[in-house]
Amino acid sequence: MSASAQARLGELDRELDQVQGGANLPQELFAVVDALDSSAGLRRALADQAAPAEVKQGLVNRLFGARVSDQATRVVTKAAQLHWTSPVEMTDAIERQAVRAELRLAQAGGGLEAVNDELFRFGRIVAGDRKLRDAIENRNAPLEVRERLVDQLLADKTGPATIRLAKRALAARGRTVANALDSYELLGAELANRTIAKVTAARQLDADQTNRLQVALTRLAGRAVELQVSVDPEVLGGLRVQIGDDVIEGTVAGRLEDARRQIA
Repeated sequence: MSASAQARLGELDRELDQVQGGANLPQELFAVVDALDSSAGLRRALADQAAPAEVKQGLVNRLFGARVSDQATRVVTKAAQLHWTSPVEMTDAIERQAVRAELRLAQAGGGLEAVNDELFRFGRIVAGDRKLRDAIENRNAPLEVRERLVDQLLADKTGPATIRLAKRALAARGRTVANALDSYELLGAELANRTIAKVTAARQLDADQTNRLQVALTRLAGRAVELQVSVDPEVLGGLRVQIGDDVIEGTVAGRLEDARRQIA
């Protein structure tokens, strides 16, 4: 992502963070995203860089003012007034704020860490079951059918925020369910001022190993680290750690692959 794109997202993040939104704010912003997705003309009108800021504000008020709260209108107006490279980028940015609004509500209630952990575990369940993954990601199946499947999987096992976000991931725009869940987890970690470390181990880590690894990775990353540990016997011992784009390969399988490449 370019520096200018990051700056635009950061500006919109700050706008949302200044809003004292209610419990309905995430769903209101998602409703705006759905409306934009349904109309290319509407997307182009809101993203039109030639239109003055006051014109954009008036358009947002006419389209959404009676349907969503003042807080949601404020966020959408700010998004419309920023200069995006495309209407789709603007829509993506509003969807980001809808997810952040849901995560902020969880954070305010002290449940952000639980939501992040539940999203990760749901992602691992989907990734580990091909039939389930195919059923959940089948865009030819009605969305409500796939949402009922999520309800069956998560009801009484997770909080309502996790279920709402898991359902939203089913309709992820241009992404797989797994990629959408990953992006939600990253946003949750950002809100908690943490870095996600994806750890792959040959066997489950015990509490002492987890604590020592977390301390070491926190020191390496320079900020608090949230561990997401997956077990994969094919790593043949050791650990594989991914923090952002950086990968630390300490597995036997990794060393064997390095050796194979050197002699190939």
